[in-house]
Amino acid sequence: MADDYSETTRGIRVTVRSFYLDDQSEPEQGRFVWAYRIAIRNEGTETVQLLKRSWCITDARGRSQRVHGEGVVGEQPVLGPGQQFEYTSGTPLPTPSGFMEGTYHMVVPGTGEAFDVAVPAFSLDSPHQPATRLN
Repeated sequence: MADDYSETTRGIRVTVRSFYLDDQSEPEQGRFVWAYRIAIRNEGTETVQLLKRSWCITDARGRSQRVHGEGVVGEQPVLGPGQQFEYTSGTPLPTPSGFMEGTYHMVVPGTGEAFDVAVPAFSLDSPHQPATRLN
């Protein structure tokens, strides 16, 4: 069962759930693929807009890849108080596990004030992970 990871920054709650995609993965070729579903909810009192995203994706060997881009899934959503935006995306890794964390770069349209919202670190786990031995 997948776990939800959630964090709130300045009234913006980000909730993430990841899913291993067995049908798109090729473990024997060193290709493991996950989807993740993200809900961004404005629990604050001002309208905000997501302009950019920054991700740090780390595999089981500790290698990190940084990804930056405009918006999410081709959109730069505007969220009024109480509104929510959800999307699904994905990432491949060369290892059977890893984790992701990130930042959404937001702006308050009325004032132009910019601020960052944390995306909580979330694990990417597959059924192909070797069992951990405890001493």
